[in-house]
Amino acid sequence: MQDNIYTGHWDIVVGGGGVSGCAAALAAARKGAEVLVLEQNGFLGGSLTACGVGPMMTFHAGDKQVIKGIMQELVEDMVVRGYSVGHIPDTKQYTSTITPFQSEGLKLILDEKLAEAGCQILFHTFVGGVERKESRIAALTVCNKDGIHRISAEIYVDATGDGDIAFWAGAPMTKGRPEDGAAQPMTMKMKYCGVDTEKLRSHVLLNPGRFPVSAAHPDLVAESRAMDLEGFEEEFRRAKEMGELSIRRENVLMFGTGRPGEYIINTTRIVDHDGCDAVSLSEAERIGRRQCMELDGFLRKYVPGFEAAMLEYTGPSIGVRGSRQLKGCTVLTAEDILSGRIFPDRIAHTAYPIDIHNPKGEGTKSTFMRKAGNYYSIPYSVMVCKEIDNLVLTGRCVSATFEAQAAIRTTPTAGAMGQAAGIGAAMAAEKGCAARDIDIAGLQRFLAEQGAYLEL
Repeated sequence: MQDNIYTGHWDIVVGGGGVSGCAAALAAARKGAEVLVLEQNGFLGGSLTACGVGPMMTFHAGDKQVIKGIMQELVEDMVVRGYSVGHIPDTKQYTSTITPFQSEGLKLILDEKLAEAGCQILFHTFVGGVERKESRIAALTVCNKDGIHRISAEIYVDATGDGDIAFWAGAPMTKGRPEDGAAQPMTMKMKYCGVDTEKLRSHVLLNPGRFPVSAAHPDLVAESRAMDLEGFEEEFRRAKEMGELSIRRENVLMFGTGRPGEYIINTTRIVDHDGCDAVSLSEAERIGRRQCMELDGFLRKYVPGFEAAMLEYTGPSIGVRGSRQLKGCTVLTAEDILSGRIFPDRIAHTAYPIDIHNPKGEGTKSTFMRKAGNYYSIPYSVMVCKEIDNLVLTGRCVSATFEAQAAIRTTPTAGAMGQAAGIGAAMAAEKGCAARDIDIAGLQRFLAEQGAYLEL
């Protein structure tokens, strides 16, 4: 352990304590590296705890579980302690399974796991700059209650979500879709308790024509411990016509948490804002909260079961789906995903579809793999670049096209990438080589030893 966080030289510094950053930190520490995690919030978990995102989607491709390793370890720990019901069928069958969980439990488990692994964490700490010397990052500038400090490491893992470290270091980046730079809309989540689930469930089952997706799987709807639901299009249209809603969306999307009467609402839509611009992001937060209050009135008026429900909270932070992307050694494409490409340097498998929320308003375009139950791989080379030797990216900001990013941005996939990023960073630090030059076979072997599924 470092005697002084600021004057010591770390093996690995991880920027961002979301699930991807946490998985990277755990994997690197378990490989023997000294690891420091920098997190802007006062807790770990990223979008799952800071933005109210849930459930996790998806660990499975059909009946086959393709994401394991550290992410599965987290789920198992939550199940044992009553914080999750585990993997259950998706009642809409948009994905094979969903994994509801309690965010407060996840915070605690991540605290414990990183401490057990020997990771040091600095909460309430922002990365504010990068010092680069030739092809290496020499240090990060961070700001917290102690002031402004310089922190150095052998290898840096950018798990900021927006690729902040990579961007400030001068790595080649893209932003938004190519034709206009627009990103997928942001969302402010809402969580309710006290929902009359049986009243809601009965309404859905008695009106199959109004809920065609759910009607295709009535048994799942009837039996699910965490019913998810998409619908109320007619009511949504009417409310917008009457001036009750300003949300540029066409329906309500909600997910049960596994706790009786508790639901997460994923319905607000904040368009034409930039998650990498402080002024724009601040405005998006305000718009999100305003939309939440509009939606609260809508749910109580139009959605059976919500009449007496209690709004627990709106997301502590707005959810950002996409912003910057690395232009790395490999750029993952939609064709790679839809064809189920298996890369020789694969470090993870996943099956989440291409899921693009309209950057300009209503509509969500989903493109699924050509054969149900198929999955695709993610190569290590999307996490590294030629320009900077000691940088590894993980999470939604890795090297991918706009369409491909819309598939790999979800948390189970991000966590699987994080585990590989941590091991790759630890290997580079140990060997004193560029992160892009590590032994891929060795990386895959270490991943397998840590429980990851790679189909080697």
